[in-house]
Amino acid sequence: MIQVLLLLVAAFSFGGGPSGTPEGEAVRPQDSSERSMKKAVKIEMVKDGATLEEKFRLLKELGFDGVELPSPNSWTVEEVVRASKSSGLPVHGVVCSEHWASPLNHPDPAVRTKCVEAIREAIRDAKAYGATSVLVVPAVVRKSMSYDEAWTLSRAELLKVIPDAEAAGIDIAFENVWNNFLLSPREAAEYVDSFESPRVGWYLDVGNLVAYGWPEQWIRILGPRVMKVDVKEYSRGKLDKEGRWAGFDVGLLEGDCDWPAVMKALDEIGYEGWMTAEIGGGDRAWLTDVAARMDRINDAGIDP
Repeated sequence: MIQVLLLLVAAFSFGGGPSGTPEGEAVRPQDSSERSMKKAVKIEMVKDGATLEEKFRLLKELGFDGVELPSPNSWTVEEVVRASKSSGLPVHGVVCSEHWASPLNHPDPAVRTKCVEAIREAIRDAKAYGATSVLVVPAVVRKSMSYDEAWTLSRAELLKVIPDAEAAGIDIAFENVWNNFLLSPREAAEYVDSFESPRVGWYLDVGNLVAYGWPEQWIRILGPRVMKVDVKEYSRGKLDKEGRWAGFDVGLLEGDCDWPAVMKALDEIGYEGWMTAEIGGGDRAWLTDVAARMDRINDAGIDP
């Protein structure tokens, strides 16, 4: 019976239109002329401000719509909530910080349990902050941690926390990172669909895809599974000359991310959610420039 259900899920996932949208889930394309992304940063980028509240107020003043925090972090829930309310800047998401050190596919059950409990903590934090999502890296494939076991073990552990997310009304969003797992958008879609939960989806990192693919293609295939978007840049030229990690050492709009194509694809799937910068941090002047560049990304591909 389970095998039949999974086959049906796969059929719905890839049996729709060219965007990969499941049948029965109509996506209403967004008019690009009315596009308005929700602009945010990761809190680690904010170097000015002696307190969390000062950092939040600075972001609000510079025109950002929200911020994303790690979990765990050095602030109490009360401090975060107070900073958010006093500044009017919402915490839209939480990033689980344990998935690299304690992968959900680690051969040691105790290590996997540590990550499960960290995700549960992140869900509680997100709920307390008024956020809507927890970013999770689902597995890390290495020579000692095989691909097939990554799929099986990580799913088994995630099935333990999905009820917590559903009860809290918090989304679990898997990010595409350089973890040697879920290397194609179709496989990513199949993995998301295997959980059969509306609280499970994808956190699309644009810059992370450019070294080996085209983000707009992933967007169209993932379709409504895209819950949130990370904004960063990448240079294929630096990749070729200086190595893979050097590709990130370039400012927004100065690399090889085809932002007009990315934004057009997001319009096509009806995406109207958060777009969060994940780049090097700095002071007020730096963040002012980041905000301006993100506004230009929001306008990319819109006919004058």
